[in-house]
Amino acid sequence: MWHRPVLLAEVVAGLRLRSDGIYIDATFGRGGHSGAVLQHLEAAGRLLALDRDPTAVQVAKEHFGEDARFAIEQACFSTLGEQVKTRGWQGRVDGILLDLGVSSPQLDDPARGFGFTREGPLDMRMDPTTGESASVWLARASEDEIAEVLREFGEERYANRIARAIVAAYQEAPITTTAELAAVVARANPRWERDKNPATRAFQAIRIFINQELTEIASVLPHALEALAPGGRLVVVSFHSLEDRIVKRFIRREARGESLPRDFPVMASTFHPRLREVRKAMRPEAAEVADNPRARSAVLRIAERQEG
Repeated sequence: MWHRPVLLAEVVAGLRLRSDGIYIDATFGRGGHSGAVLQHLEAAGRLLALDRDPTAVQVAKEHFGEDARFAIEQACFSTLGEQVKTRGWQGRVDGILLDLGVSSPQLDDPARGFGFTREGPLDMRMDPTTGESASVWLARASEDEIAEVLREFGEERYANRIARAIVAAYQEAPITTTAELAAVVARANPRWERDKNPATRAFQAIRIFINQELTEIASVLPHALEALAPGGRLVVVSFHSLEDRIVKRFIRREARGESLPRDFPVMASTFHPRLREVRKAMRPEAAEVADNPRARSAVLRIAERQEG
């Protein structure tokens, strides 16, 4: 019925679902996580799903729209705090899930412009009704701006060369398709990882920038913490190091408690940590990676809200 996401069993276990609990799936995608959560909820349970992709929202309404336990909002997950306050759920939510990055259905649809294996319009917007497409941004961006995005969000070592090639190509004619951009990047990229397409890092970087994905993550985590009830779980699946680094640092910072000078004379009991890391990062088993190669980079982190 719905797409099976990466680390599904581990995510469900990490949420520690209660039949009458309140949960938020902040990245509905195609409903794999939401469907699994609803299987554990009785009539008193509630699940709020968020997604900025209108196609995902339509899927949610088609599959779960008649379910009184379920609600869907078309919104960025950085609005989670507002959604919680509107419902009077502040400090009452039992579990929040963030499955970061672009979904497989988005990658697999050439019309969305996320991938380079099949030609499609160079768009890359998670919500194609708002903001600039990748093609429009690249047409107006300077060589320095493009290079900075490739370095910061793609960790691309040949950012300057690739940016120079993109600007030169636009001077000849607009780049309007994913295949055109992939070809420009490949010609400018002298060396890349054996198991990756030469355009992988550039496409990742541009997509993250267009959707402001890292800013969204940094924004939502404090709201998620405030929304959780004591004992509530924050469960996050990341797919590359930039995402995971933000999540890891947030959890560890909140697990340490208040920041004080190193030699400040205070007892450990007064630090008031607000999160507890439930366990170290988890990765998919070999069998799951063999079945779904996109799972190979997934990292799951779980933290629990503490009293106070």
